[in-house]
Amino acid sequence: MRLHVDQRHERVLELVRERGSLRVAELAEELGMSAVTLRRDVEALAAQGLVERLHGAVVWPSGQSRPAPAAAPPAEGLVVGMVVPTTEYYYADVVRGARQVVEAVGARLTIGLSHYLPDEDAAQARRLLSTGADGLLLTPSWERGCPEQGEGLWTVEQRTPVVLVERSAPLGHPAAGLDRVRSDHAHGAAEAVAHLAGLGHRAIALAVQDSPTAPRLRVGYRAAAEALGLTPVSAAPLDDTASRSEAKRFERTLEYLCEAVASGNVTAAIVHSDADAIVLIPRLQARGVRVPEDLAVIAYDDEVAGLADLPLTAVSPDKHAVGAAAAGLLLSRLGVAEPGATDTGATGRAPAARRHLDILPTLRVRASCGAAAAAS
Repeated sequence: MRLHVDQRHERVLELVRERGSLRVAELAEELGMSAVTLRRDVEALAAQGLVERLHGAVVWPSGQSRPAPAAAPPAEGLVVGMVVPTTEYYYADVVRGARQVVEAVGARLTIGLSHYLPDEDAAQARRLLSTGADGLLLTPSWERGCPEQGEGLWTVEQRTPVVLVERSAPLGHPAAGLDRVRSDHAHGAAEAVAHLAGLGHRAIALAVQDSPTAPRLRVGYRAAAEALGLTPVSAAPLDDTASRSEAKRFERTLEYLCEAVASGNVTAAIVHSDADAIVLIPRLQARGVRVPEDLAVIAYDDEVAGLADLPLTAVSPDKHAVGAAAAGLLLSRLGVAEPGATDTGATGRAPAARRHLDILPTLRVRASCGAAAAAS
C-alpha cells in the first residue's frame, strides 16, 4: 500500500529518531520507496530542521535528544471540527496542515463544507458540534474575507473554542477578539511589487478576481507602490466587480493589458489567481504581447503556476503552515500541547491572551517575470 506523504514523513522521523542516522539508500529500501522520492522527503524534513543531511545519510539533528515515541496519544478521543468552503485547491493544503497537527496528538479532525454559501457556515458548525466536536476551526464565507456590519455574529456565540482560519474581523466587530491565523496576503502582494520594481519595472498593474483574498492584495499593492515611489496604474478589469460575467472580465482584461503594453503604460502585472494567469498569457501571446519580454507576470496562489507551459513566477502562501498553526492554537485552547510546540502558547493549558497570527507568503521565481533574463 502506497503511503501518503505525511505518513512517509512520520515513518522517516520515527526511524531516524530510533537509530540516530541512516544511509538514504538503506532507508529507501527499508521503506519500499524510490531513492528520488525519499530524497525529496528528506529535503522537506531538513528544511523544517527535523533532520539533517550528511554525505548521503540522514541524521537526527545535532544537539537534540531522541525521545521515545509517546506510549499513548495525549488527546485520544478529542474531536476538532473544521468548516471550510471546499477541500480543493487552496484549502486542500490548509486542511492537510490542520489534520497533521490534530492527528499527531491522537485527536480526530472532522470536516464541514459550506461551498461558499453564507448560511451554510453556521449550519455546518452546529452539525459538527452536535456530533461531538470539542472546538472549531472556521473559514466563514465572508465575501471580502471579513464580515460586513451585522454579519458573522454566530462565530462568537459558540460554546467551544473557535479559531478563524484565513479570515479576520475588523476592529470593533465582536469576532475581532477571536483567535485567528491567516496568510498575510498584503505582504505577498507587496513582495511581488518589490520584486518587479527590482527588475526595473515602474508601471505595474494589479489584476485580481473578486474574492476574499482581493482586498488584502489591493492593500499590499498600494502600500508597496507608495513605499517604492511608484504610481499605481488604473485597476485592470478583473478587478471590476460591476461586471459579474467571468468571460467578459477576461476579455476586458485582455484588451486592457494589450492596449496598456502597446502604449507603454504597463510593463508588468500581478494576476490573481494562477488559473487566471494561465488563461490570460496564451491569449496575450496570440495578440503579439510577449511574456516576459513585453509584459512580466507574477501570479498569486502558486497552486498550479509551476505547471504552466511558461512556468509562472508566483507568490506562494504557506497554506499547510496556516492550517497547522490554527490547529495548534485551537489545541492549546483545549489544554492540549502540540508535540514540539514552542511559540503558539501550547503549554498544556490555554493561553491567557488571544492570538492573531499572520503567516508570510514566499515568492517563487520562475520564467514569467523575466528575472532569469535580467540576471544573464
